[in-house]
Formats: sequence, C-alpha cells, structure tokens
Amino acid sequence: MINKDKLAEMTDEYDERYQLMLDRITEISQEAEVESPYKEYFLEVALYIRDVMEVYEMASQRLIVKDSEGKCKKYHDRLFNRMLPENYEKSFLNPAYAVKVMGKDMGQLLSCLYADVLSLAAAAYELRMDYICVWSELFVQVYCCFVDDTEDEWRYKNAKDAIYWFYHDYTELFVADSIRASIDTEYDFMYDMIMFSDLSNNDYLYRYGSPIGKNEIGLAEYLRSLPQEKIDAMAATYTGGYRKGFEVTGRDFAKKKTVKVEAPIGFERVVRTAIKQFKEMGLHATFNRESNTSISGRGGRKRGIYSTSINPQFDFDHKDDRAIYFDKNYVERRLEVVSDTYEKNKDKAAVFGGPAVVEVFGQVPFSPVSKEENIAYADKQNSLSVYFMSESGQIVNKYIPGDEYSFTIIAYPLPEIGDDFEEIFEKTVEINNLDYEVYQEVQSKIIDVLDQGEYVHVTGRNGNHTDIKVHLHELPNPAEQTIFENCVADVNIPVGEVFTSPVLEGTTGVLHVTQVYLMEYNYKDLEFVFEDGCVKSYNCSNFENDKDNKKYIFDNILHKHETLPIGEFAIGTNTIAYKMGIDYKIQDKLPILIAEKTGPHFAVGDTCYSHAEDVAVYNANGKEIIARENSFSLKRHEDMSKAYFNCHTDITIPYDELGDITVLTADGRELPIIKEGKFVVPGTEILNEALN
Repeated sequence: MINKDKLAEMTDEYDERYQLMLDRITEISQEAEVESPYKEYFLEVALYIRDVMEVYEMASQRLIVKDSEGKCKKYHDRLFNRMLPENYEKSFLNPAYAVKVMGKDMGQLLSCLYADVLSLAAAAYELRMDYICVWSELFVQVYCCFVDDTEDEWRYKNAKDAIYWFYHDYTELFVADSIRASIDTEYDFMYDMIMFSDLSNNDYLYRYGSPIGKNEIGLAEYLRSLPQEKIDAMAATYTGGYRKGFEVTGRDFAKKKTVKVEAPIGFERVVRTAIKQFKEMGLHATFNRESNTSISGRGGRKRGIYSTSINPQFDFDHKDDRAIYFDKNYVERRLEVVSDTYEKNKDKAAVFGGPAVVEVFGQVPFSPVSKEENIAYADKQNSLSVYFMSESGQIVNKYIPGDEYSFTIIAYPLPEIGDDFEEIFEKTVEINNLDYEVYQEVQSKIIDVLDQGEYVHVTGRNGNHTDIKVHLHELPNPAEQTIFENCVADVNIPVGEVFTSPVLEGTTGVLHVTQVYLMEYNYKDLEFVFEDGCVKSYNCSNFENDKDNKKYIFDNILHKHETLPIGEFAIGTNTIAYKMGIDYKIQDKLPILIAEKTGPHFAVGDTCYSHAEDVAVYNANGKEIIARENSFSLKRHEDMSKAYFNCHTDITIPYDELGDITVLTADGRELPIIKEGKFVVPGTEILNEALN
C-alpha cells in the first residue's frame, strides 16, 4: 500500500472503472453466458473476484478493522480455502483438473490466469483499487472471448493474446511497484500492520491478505507469551548481525538510510522491536509482500513479508506460469522498466542498505507430484530466463553496488515442526547466540591447516558416496594472507563455518547426500558430478523417471542453467546445531542457513563475494582473504553477463554421512581435518563434544 495521499489520487482516477467492473463481475458471477465446461470456470473465478470486492469495500470504510476474529477469518476463508489440498484437487486452480475439464491448451491458460487473480486478496486489504481494476478488466476481456467467439481455436487465440498484452503493458505497474516498495518507505501497508496492529489476539493476522494457517497463529501466540526482554534480545541479535555485516566488510554504514525487513507473518512482536532498533541506528524499514503472481516469481523461495504455504503443490504447479507470456519482447520490456524505475529512484537506491531476513523452518519436507499438465518453460525460454536474470542483476548492481550494501539472515522454527516446538525454539535462540569468540579461535586453527593445502579431499560414509577433490588458491604470503574466511555470526546467523571460493580447474569428483531440504523442496539421493569445478551431470530419486528428477534439479537448483560452477567450499563447525537436529529428529527440516553450519558444504552458483571481488576482506587476525573469485567472476572485466549466475545454493553433507576431510599439500603431505566425521585438528576437540 502506498501512502494515503497517493491512494486518494488513485481512487479518483480508477473509481469509474472500478464501478463498471463491479457491475460486470456481479453479472458474470450470477449467470455466465457461456456453455459448460467454461461456464463453471468463469462462475468460480467471478465469485472469487466478487468476494474480493466485498472485502475491499469493507477495508476502504475501515469496517474490517473493527470486525471480530471470527468475521475476519470468515472472509479470509472465503478467499483462500480454495487453495487447501482438499479443495484444490477439483478446482480450476489445479492445472491437472483444468486440463481434464477444458483440454490442455485452454486448461493451462485459464488455470494460470486464475492463480494470478488470487493476488487480488492482497490488493483488497492494501486498498489497491488500481490492481483490482486491471485484473478484473483482464478477466472480463477473456470472458468476452468466450462469449463473442464460438470456436475454441479463436477463443484460445484471442484469450491468450489478451493475457500476453496485459502482462506486457502492465509490467510498468507491477514491476515498478515491487522495486519501489523495496527502497521507498512510502509503501507503508506492512509498516502499519506491524507497528500499529493490536497483537494481543489473532484478529490482525487475517487482515494481511495472505493465507493464514497454523504456523502463523502458533508463532503469534507463542511470541505473545514471551517477556519483552526476551523479544528485545532476539531482535538485537537480528539487527546487531545486520550492522556487524557492514563493520566486518568495511562498508560505510553511515550513508545507508533504509533496510528491507523480511519476516514471517506471526513474528510481529520481534519485527516491531527490530524496526525500532533499526531506527535508532538511523535506518527506516521498507517491505515487500511475498511473491503471489507469476510476474513476481510465485513458487520460489519465500521472501518479503510472507506466510508459510497452505498448499506447496499449488506453488509447485504454478511456478512456471510465466511461460505463457515469457518471450524476448516481454523480457526487453521488463528490463526497460527495471532500468527506468531505478534511474527515477536512484537517490533512494543509493541509500538502501540491503535486506534483513528472518527465515523459518520446520515444515514437513515436501516432495512434489510432477504433473504433465503443468506449464513448463521451453528450451528457448530457459535460455531467455538466464539472460533476464543476468541483465537485471547488472542493472540492480549499477544502482545498488554489491560492494556497498550488506544483509543478515537468521532462522527460527515453526509450530509445524512438532510437539517439541517450544523447546526447539528455545534451543534455536541459544544457537543463534553462541559465543562467536570461541568459534573464531577454534576455526582459526582449522584455517591454519587448510592454508597449507593445494587440494582438500572430501569423502562420505554410511551410504554417502561423496568423493571430491577441491583445488585451493595459491597462498603467496601466508603471514599476511589466507584462503579461508573465518565466518562467525554477522550476516549469516548462527556461527560458524570457514569457507573459500575454490579454483575451478582441477576441482573434480562426486558430491552426494542421501537427503537434503533446499528452499522448501526435499531431495532424495541428490548427486552432482563435477569436472573442473562445474556440474557435468546430476540426478536424484524423487520421481520414478530420470527425466522428472533432472528437471526438478534443473529448475530449482541450477535455476535453468545448463551447468553451474562450485562457488563455495566450506566446513561447518556448529556441531551444537547438528546435535539439535539429531536430538529432535529434525535434520531434514533444518534450513540451509543452519544446515550449512552442520557439516562441509558446497554451493553451486556464484561465490560469496559476488560483485564485490575487488573489495579487500580480512579475518579478525588481520589476514586478507585472497580467494574471492574464480575463472567465471574474472570475466566481469570483459562481459558481465558471463561472470555471474545470480544464484547460490548450499548443499551440506551431514557429519553422520561424512567420512574424511584431508588437506593435500604440494609437497605430498596429508593433513587431516576430520576423520570419520570427527574433528582431529589440535584445539578443535570442543567441536566433538556434541558429536559424542
């Protein structure tokens, strides 16, 4: 939501269009003038839009603020219950059902449209009359294609054309809004929700315009039970990590004026306190809503102010809906809007500090059903997607240089994690506040051994067949330089790991994990074969056939790249976090943020120093970390589009699947770091206490 003056201007501009749409949608919802099976589709969607308009009318008169929880929940359920698994199977939201009833082309097209129209729930609560108008107008235009034409061939062609040009023409509205919301405090809906809602009961949760489930309610109720001093301490860990990120990288914190806050709905008590703490630092909070349309990347990682998914299969089914309209013309138009928006807001972009992110974990690991009815990218579109990410990344870096901003990420469990939720939450708070000085000292001993190496050899055990050699950078001046960063709790909370950007040439072998949970998706027997540091082949065992398994990895880990390099090799040292996973049987539910600290890990994609390779970085002992790039990032001097991949996914081998980590020196020595899953470097014995 933008500020009140802009909303008033918008209402004046769109009021007549809105009234026309209100009448037309009401007519369609009462009697759609097309034959079955399309009639049922248009009735279902029109009734939804009519419900949205009713919520908008109440919200605009502030009546919904005064409603009881029961009534707020009633409206919420009317808007979102169609997404629940028990209702989804026989809804036109489900591509499989839509295709079964309406045929492949028509079913895919109209199911995609329906999924994007669901975003109107958020528009109603944010009082975005413009969004309600334009989406309703598109729906009516598509409906008219079925009234005016009698042949399905022409219906499909005209409907698809209408949908295509809608996404093309309204890119300036949707994409520009998303960018401005990240850097402009004028977009204040989320701020008002967090800072001024009555958090003493659950009423406010249902006024976000997001699907609310047991996780959001459970988080809010649990945090409501905690004393304020504990809330203050949790917020201080989060905001302190953000500030420390600037300090350890030597970036100028004083010139930054905004920070983008990203957190789960239900976490308002902590976020409210954090916003106040950021303000004391001189930073004002900005907010994005989570991606809820194909335009914004629905189905990807949860970011912004978000709720946990009430139906992960819906997210998976519709993650590639953009393929309906994704062509070179659309991409170039979108890049033009991105560039133009940043140029018009370059002063705000210059003082943007970066995101401060609260992640959650504990969802039941999700293995999606692969449906042939789902829209999928064509090969040409996959290449175009890579091009788009590269070009847009360069535009963003022009206005928000990677060497001038920072971030922080911290994670907490969800009630869905089970009966031990409160205990796990307390243990997570403890892990997030471990003494970084202890880990800094222990990790320095590991780095002293690693810095002697030419290669590091990593092997698996207990069913894990990892066998890979990692080529390390040369170290010309060991007295003043190092290959590995001694990472404690700053941008990535909790402690601890040591990491490097390996030399790609000569880094070869197999990486395997029996099970891993990456960005809300579960992978079984995930395996990568690397040659000269790049992915040569890959597979998993989630689906019955290799084609589906490889597409699953290609879409969600490789992000549609034919190959990716190893951007990071690290050794996680947080054995206490690992023990928490074992004790509570939640190893498969730990987020990457924590899981990467519980064993050695490899990241495919960009290095940790992406777009900031030329900025000198030092460990606490004063040594400069020189391994900041690889043969891909070096290409930035010639062609930025070939230097970066705009992704970075960590894959961790847990200690119980880890065999040995051995440093191989140029003169033939073998220096063990870990043997059969236990640390053996003198001075690291404390790390084995949790493993024992």
